[in-house]
Amino acid sequence: MKNVLALLLPVLGAGTLACQDAKKNPVVVMETSLGTIEIELDQEKAPITVKNFLSYVEKKHYDGTIFHRVKKNFMIQGGGFDKDMQQKKTDAPIKNEAKNGLKNLRGTIAMARTPEIDSATSQFFISDKDNNFLDHKPNGGNEGYGYAVFGKVTSGLEVVDKIAGVRTGDRGGHENVPVETVEIKSVKLKDRK
Repeated sequence: MKNVLALLLPVLGAGTLACQDAKKNPVVVMETSLGTIEIELDQEKAPITVKNFLSYVEKKHYDGTIFHRVKKNFMIQGGGFDKDMQQKKTDAPIKNEAKNGLKNLRGTIAMARTPEIDSATSQFFISDKDNNFLDHKPNGGNEGYGYAVFGKVTSGLEVVDKIAGVRTGDRGGHENVPVETVEIKSVKLKDRK
């Protein structure tokens, strides 16, 4: 009987590890012209948003886009414009998951949107500091509904800071555009082998 248990334990242990691996959150690697940022996506608390973001990643939508809105001590926003400040076509807007309990803290990634609650498409922002005023507020109406956080930077926060510190100006009817383009060269799902 001891021999049978000894044989089963490694098998049971391997199965448990496999289940844990299956539950691991996806991580994306964002290569920018100022360095690499790795972001862990929270698919449990923001399943709609993560699925949407990964769909854009898979289609290489973000490759060659720019950080088009940068405000030091606030956030860096990208995912919607190319180097010529031409807006890219997007898929349909998604449901806002700002009620998921995740907070807009330094290093988190959230969906950008218009004043309409469920209007997020491809644009996202990474907070350069804690931005609790962007969190969901019950009974806050459209203005207080909040912005859906769906992940956090796990490596490359210094790159976020570098981007947040670039000089900005007005361009193509937009404010806070980096004077020297900050390109998102690629966003890829990290191989978790």
